[in-house]
Amino acid sequence: MVDKSTTDAEMHRVEAVVSGLLRIGVLLSAAIILIGLLLLLFTRASGYPGATYPTTLTAIFTGIGEFKPYAIIMFGLFCLILTPVLRVLVSLATFLKEKDYLYVAITAIVLIILAISFLIGTTE
Repeated sequence: MVDKSTTDAEMHRVEAVVSGLLRIGVLLSAAIILIGLLLLLFTRASGYPGATYPTTLTAIFTGIGEFKPYAIIMFGLFCLILTPVLRVLVSLATFLKEKDYLYVAITAIVLIILAISFLIGTTE
């Protein structure tokens, strides 16, 4: 028989890790976006011609290396989008550790749906 207090303590620890991950992800994303916005305000240039902006990870990372404000802002948005994906990965690992295979399957399906949505979103 599994000790309920041990299970409850483990779940509390997992919930604390997940909530900390979400909090850090949102704050980090906000800080990165703020840096990009401040750079945009001070330079008065996006770093890109006209109304264009970086749409691929390669373009974003190249733009970050060149301190282009729009690239920095896009990286902050990418981090914000990545935050819930990391939450799903942490949940998947937790359910695997607990050997709760029903929730492993459900979480894996959610992860697959997220991956498919990202792939569909990158095709133009």
